[in-house]
Amino acid sequence: MQSDGHEQRRMASGREYQWGEPPGPDSCPPGTIISPDTRRQQRLPPGQVRTRKWPILQAGQVLRIDPANWRLRVWGLVAEPRTWDWEQFLTLPRVRVFADFHCVEGWSRLGNLWEGVATRSIAELVRPLEQARFVMVYAPDGWTTNLPIEDFLAADALLALSHDGRPLEPEHGAPVRLVVPQRYAWKSAKWVTGIEFRADDAPGYWERAGYHMRGDPWLEQRREVPDK
Repeated sequence: MQSDGHEQRRMASGREYQWGEPPGPDSCPPGTIISPDTRRQQRLPPGQVRTRKWPILQAGQVLRIDPANWRLRVWGLVAEPRTWDWEQFLTLPRVRVFADFHCVEGWSRLGNLWEGVATRSIAELVRPLEQARFVMVYAPDGWTTNLPIEDFLAADALLALSHDGRPLEPEHGAPVRLVVPQRYAWKSAKWVTGIEFRADDAPGYWERAGYHMRGDPWLEQRREVPDK
């Protein structure tokens, strides 16, 4: 099972190392969507430290998915359920998003430039019904994570194909990973193949293990606090 919170291995190539100060919004190409947290004077949430590398944390096996066999299915409380294959997905409009990335383990990589398909573009095509309040995201290894619909449809959320100008590698979730910058990184699911719009919330894989249902790094929502 995938995770940003349970480490199997950690590595980063030299090309991924960040020298000097972290990139800021002014470094972005025109038209880039700027995640609001990158404009904070203090960009590190409580309990986080900056890493200059691009760590890989993985609880199970890295999935190596042939794009020719990849499908994205979107269903549930939507007017038009859809399934895209790789070639169809590549025809969808692209966005660039500049965002910070916060792991629940306590590290943050500041100043990432993602490119892919906005989650809002997916929603425009499937048209969620009024009753849709939550989203469950699926990967083919059985992994899931849950999000309120407003988090999934945030202006800076996307289904990413590339990172810092390079196509995603399998270790980072290729061919497509979800990126939700304003939540801890376990919500940014790797190897996404399914999105379900739902009326009710339900815990995903790590949420069932005690991780917080929402995962806001600025509120340090790492784990649920049992009711007293």
